[in-house]
Amino acid sequence: MVQFENRLRALRHEFHQNPELGFQEHWTKARIAQHLRGLGIETHEGIGVVGVLRAGKGNKAIGLRADFDALPISEANTFAHRSLNDGLMHACGHDGHTAMLLGAAELLAKAQDFDGTVVLLFQPNEEHGLGAKAMIDEGVLTRFPIEEVYGAHNLPGEPVGRISTRPGFICASESLFEIEIRGTGGHASMPQAGRETLTPGAELVLALQTIVSRKLPPSSGAVVSVTEFISDGQRNVLPGHTRIKGEVRARSSDDRSQAEYHLRQIAAGIGTSHEVDISVEFRTEFIEAVNDYDVATRVAEVARSLGLETDGNRPPMSFSEDFAYFADAVPGCFLLMGNGTEGAHGRPLHSADYDFNDDLLPIGASFWAELVRQRLPLNG
Repeated sequence: MVQFENRLRALRHEFHQNPELGFQEHWTKARIAQHLRGLGIETHEGIGVVGVLRAGKGNKAIGLRADFDALPISEANTFAHRSLNDGLMHACGHDGHTAMLLGAAELLAKAQDFDGTVVLLFQPNEEHGLGAKAMIDEGVLTRFPIEEVYGAHNLPGEPVGRISTRPGFICASESLFEIEIRGTGGHASMPQAGRETLTPGAELVLALQTIVSRKLPPSSGAVVSVTEFISDGQRNVLPGHTRIKGEVRARSSDDRSQAEYHLRQIAAGIGTSHEVDISVEFRTEFIEAVNDYDVATRVAEVARSLGLETDGNRPPMSFSEDFAYFADAVPGCFLLMGNGTEGAHGRPLHSADYDFNDDLLPIGASFWAELVRQRLPLNG
């Protein structure tokens, strides 16, 4: 077991040293495929990498998914396995997610102690919400049909190996909006001569905050955040063009639709009152992640059977996960694995000084392998 853990650690460090951005993960994809083939696993390369592992005569197939893209962050850590690619970093632990699933593949390939098919889904570009949908559009679920799908993410701030999930909604959607305000700029000393866009822009920023407090109930968990305010004004020049950017997080498609409706309604009203043209672009990049009740319940049972600290009804998360597209197509479960509470392991995801906890690698690999054994049991 020590040798197995050392191999996983070395593999994870190798991924950590060579981070690549979404849809640019050429080295990473090749390395994953090389490792799978080295284990004797049927391997397919496309937008992502798919490993197919069969044992026994069972017809049931399940999918396990890991993401492998990195972030445009300059790493602050100084340990030996720090990023070798300037300005890029595995600051979300996708290096660990990939290493854990490859570890599970090794355990299952050697033991062959299940009956059915495991489809190992290694996915690019999770950070922009594009990778899962791209793999599905490419036909991964048609070529490799599965009855259930599972995905995991490490969670800093929780004890190492603590497994938590919940039936139903678990991760919020993310919708990006961009609002363009066009009027007529002019001299700062004579604002009445034009139709400047800074004032309606400021009014719009404040009015958007009423969507949750006055249009949607605060208990909905929806969040509307303005993140950028850009104008072409100068020291003594009133702007004729202002751009406002932000995002909406929602826990249901209905709340997401309502937020979009009210955003457009508010923008149109302010545009009319200030006699400026306002256009709104609203696009959803991540849909809500919703766990199947039965599948999520089974995940908690597997975790408890391994003696892991388990929460089968954790509070939902406000961040987004494009695993949601897999779970929307096939009954699925997204779960969290505690990454630790101290040092780099407890730092928030996307921090320049974060690091995946190597102690989680054998726990996660063993969890995936046991999940397969229980969902595809021998003599089942």
